[in-house]
Amino acid sequence: MTAGQWIKSPKGYVTVALAACLLIASIGAFDAKGIINGVVAVAVSVAADIVCALIGKRKRIMPDGAVITGLINALVLSVTTSLFIVAATCIVSILSKHLLVAKKKPVFNPAAFGLLLSVPLFHSGQSWWGAFGDLPAWTIALLLLGGYAVVNRVNKYPQLFAFIGTFLFLLFMMGCFHVGDAADALRPPFINAALFFAFFMLTDPPTSPAKTGGQIAFGILAAVVSAAVYACFGGLMYLFIGLLAGNLYHLLKARLSTGKEYRRGA
Repeated sequence: MTAGQWIKSPKGYVTVALAACLLIASIGAFDAKGIINGVVAVAVSVAADIVCALIGKRKRIMPDGAVITGLINALVLSVTTSLFIVAATCIVSILSKHLLVAKKKPVFNPAAFGLLLSVPLFHSGQSWWGAFGDLPAWTIALLLLGGYAVVNRVNKYPQLFAFIGTFLFLLFMMGCFHVGDAADALRPPFINAALFFAFFMLTDPPTSPAKTGGQIAFGILAAVVSAAVYACFGGLMYLFIGLLAGNLYHLLKARLSTGKEYRRGA
């Protein structure tokens, strides 16, 4: 694959969009710490991915997915996070990609898995600074522009709209019945985090359905679980938990479909 072909691929679009988020957020904050974290996260993710691929004796080693995982981790973890924790989070993410697999594909979104575990394991701080939560409100337009380019390329509109529509509806109902801090979820950095999550993590092709019906169910389930966790516990981990629940649904659905096909063939 040439550089031009890679840029036009789904992973190329995601990488460019995430790198742009990294630069914009760093320039807006007048702080280079995020860029340093990003370089370390990408380097560690790529190195870990290559080592795992060599141990697994894979014929094709292309760590472009590891670059995406590293960038997401760096954009979610606080810029004050120590480089050790940044590296450790990336290693956990990459290990999940290679160890928790089904039909040679990762079961869970690697970045979501690593970031979720980094909280109890490393007590990591997660500010989602790369979603422009600390920047002027107009910068959210840049986030939407980059997100549109990605979703359009991977063809995940049903999944995106199912998640956002369901999530906003549930927040509205929570507000009506005074459950949790529903209003806070619509303010920065929560709304920025939700949009970043929906555009760049929820739509990950290897760990989510391709067909329209599956995408809609996936998006709704992720939204319901996310809203329920947010209502009960607050914080920012609810998005990761919702996504991992969707990943499990995708796995179980695929296995049930395989089982039905096997019984028909028998």
